[in-house]
Amino acid sequence: MKNLKLKSESFQYIEISFRQWLDVLGYAQNTVYQMPNYVRELFYWLETEKQITQVNQITTPLIKEHYHNLKYRSNQRRSGALSNNYLNKQLQGLYKFMDYLRKSGRITLPHLEINREETNPKAIQVLTVEEIKALYKAAEDHNNSPKFEVLAARDKAMLSVFYGCGLRRNEGVNLDLGDVNFDKQVLHVRHGKNYKERFVPFNKTNAKILEEYIYDYRPYFSNAKEISVLFLSLRGLRMEGQSMVIRLKLLQQKTDDIELQQKDIALHTLRHSIATHLLTAGMSLEKIARFLGHSSLESTQIYTHLVAPESN
Repeated sequence: MKNLKLKSESFQYIEISFRQWLDVLGYAQNTVYQMPNYVRELFYWLETEKQITQVNQITTPLIKEHYHNLKYRSNQRRSGALSNNYLNKQLQGLYKFMDYLRKSGRITLPHLEINREETNPKAIQVLTVEEIKALYKAAEDHNNSPKFEVLAARDKAMLSVFYGCGLRRNEGVNLDLGDVNFDKQVLHVRHGKNYKERFVPFNKTNAKILEEYIYDYRPYFSNAKEISVLFLSLRGLRMEGQSMVIRLKLLQQKTDDIELQQKDIALHTLRHSIATHLLTAGMSLEKIARFLGHSSLESTQIYTHLVAPESN
């Protein structure tokens, strides 16, 4: 896809503009990079197959035809068709591009009305309640070392934010001290997806963990008084997402659960896990969607496929 060269200066400009639009809206860097690539593939097809070089020539039927060609095109890297996961990413990019065209005032197109391709729910990694407990227990193991005790308190606070509150990676990374309201027991997520803000509740257990970290252990980190970020690194800077993933994987390997140790987990695994556990406990999809900050129920409904086999 990187090798697709566009001849139309108009298409080249729109691709750059779309990328900048995504960046301004606060999308993750991977999304900012990938979505315009999917649009470039559409543009390339329009140029080579339809001799179309201007945005105002694009129609919904043309976009549908392009997607249909993708769906039944052979995979250039592997034998067989493109995977449903890849097709869904393409579809997401096309929907977002149409949204960009409308909101930027360039052109308003009728809705695509193409459903997402079915994917295997097993591709989503979810931990059991017992495995979550094992991670918390692993964080308690600090060998009575003051330094490791401080890190353990931060680890537990991270688990409370990403599992207990179901935050996305960037949402947790960007939390500041002022975003934790103990009186109302909510986190103020100011840097949500698409710059959407929301308040996420936390229970008494998570409140205690966060209080202990903030008041008893966070002061031991460098620059604790100078900067207001919630999660500090040992160097006194805002902790990066990848560093948090490393801490999570260290906890994973410290558990006595061999099956858990073999799983490929990340911070988003904790978010998937709390959503699945809440649904299993009887919480409605609407409430879970608000809790997670989903803009539509479609994103939340994936968890129904994960819960169904367990419920049966």
